Amino acid sequence: MLNSTVLVLNRSYLPIHVTSVRRAFSLIYQDQARVLNEEYATFDFASWRRLSAPREAECIGTSSGAIRVPRVIVLIGFDRIPKRHVRYSRVNIFARDKFTCQYCGGKPHRSLLNLDHVIPRALGGKTSWENVVCSCVDCNRRKGGRTPEQARLRLCRAPSRPNWAPLMNLIVSNVRYNEWRPFLSIVEAGPRSPGIAE
Repeated sequence: MLNSTVLVLNRSYLPIHVTSVRRAFSLIYQDQARVLNEEYATFDFASWRRLSAPREAECIGTSSGAIRVPRVIVLIGFDRIPKRHVRYSRVNIFARDKFTCQYCGGKPHRSLLNLDHVIPRALGGKTSWENVVCSCVDCNRRKGGRTPEQARLRLCRAPSRPNWAPLMNLIVSNVRYNEWRPFLSIVEAGPRSPGIAE
């Protein structure tokens, strides 16, 4: 439960990050954040602890009794707007491609995924958003140092630079908690909405 996820909002109530329940409690206890409930009321640590939890609510047992797990927190002093720029990285390529092999469409365990240059570096291919895709080990071996056409493979989708951070794409496509929905609808409103800068 302590490692489950909490949506973090900036002071303007824009989603900027996803963190663990453990980290969220730490931020609330240190008076850096407030819990936001379903009615958009905010609570500091003491008032959240005193709040009685509905029967169906997720709780954590403490020495002074059960405390309800927050699902959305708002940072008190952080008003920066998330940046558009998405840093090129292995994790962001995996996130952009939704941890799916772009050749066979499979979703193997992350340890069986790697990056593949669509046009191999040996043939002049660059390491860029537009030339690197998530690939399973089997497809990567099959492709080798060839182009997809030479290896008789087809890309599921042409690689491109994301318009906004892949992490926010994952949040939008895999909403786990109803409490997140009102804040994620801001992100879903337009295809070029800003996302989270890592």
